[in-house]
Amino acid sequence: MSFIPNFVSTHRTRVPRHSSTKRPLFNLKMPRIPHLSAITVISLLAHAVLGSASTSRQTALQSTPCEDPPYRIHVLSKSPLVIYISDFVTEKERQHVQELTKSSFTRSSVADEAGTKGQRQTRTSQSASVPRDDIVRCIENRALSFQGFDIPRSHLEPLQLVKYGTGEEYHPHTDWFEAELQNTAEVGGNRETSFFAYIAVSNITGGGTNFPMLDAPREERWCEYIDCDEPWENGVTFRPVSGNAVFWQNLAGNGTGDHATLHAGLPVTSGNKIGMNIWTRQWALSSDYRDRGVDE
Repeated sequence: MSFIPNFVSTHRTRVPRHSSTKRPLFNLKMPRIPHLSAITVISLLAHAVLGSASTSRQTALQSTPCEDPPYRIHVLSKSPLVIYISDFVTEKERQHVQELTKSSFTRSSVADEAGTKGQRQTRTSQSASVPRDDIVRCIENRALSFQGFDIPRSHLEPLQLVKYGTGEEYHPHTDWFEAELQNTAEVGGNRETSFFAYIAVSNITGGGTNFPMLDAPREERWCEYIDCDEPWENGVTFRPVSGNAVFWQNLAGNGTGDHATLHAGLPVTSGNKIGMNIWTRQWALSSDYRDRGVDE
């Protein structure tokens, strides 16, 4: 995990919002999305209309016990690719992963450039790795299919729940690593993509997911998903909504980390929040690494 505390803000002039019915930018039911390494908004929309999954693949997926919800996508940025996903994790799945981890939470840790893990005030949440079972595999399948059918499960880190109580936060950081020790073949290289899904939100104020380097959209319909009361220079803050998720690509086309993916878990000022990290590595992780889980 890389920390970049000093980022450059772009000052913008806020465009007044008008009272109108809030609606998603793209109200599309998207059960599958092609590989995202070269994806554009046009290809996303084309996929929604034409569909790219073969009949055999669809049949195979439908034969599983997974609920496979018809989630909707909302493309915020093409570079870096950042997508807000409505209804990505079902209520049953959210309750299940909480039950699996209810006695497993410990103080979250952060790894420094030497790969040494420790507790720091930059990250004050609690974390727990999610044991794998059939329902968890359904979530993994959905995350993999979102990115393309050619990504093996071995590229996924164990799913991780993170719990934030009042006053807890995660300072600005990137999910990709700069230290070579954290990008070795054993650990599957760098983190290529991230999902952050909102599992449980209770009477919360604050606690949004902030991307300070991204330009805030001007369309009022985005206010359903982002905090439109934030100053433009603060970037984009996604609202925590149970079942929804944010997806982004951590690496640029040449495989280097994209600094524009800098993000933070803002302090929870009241209530509590449980989120879920889904990280995909460049290559396969060793079985030992996948079994022991990661917290950094």
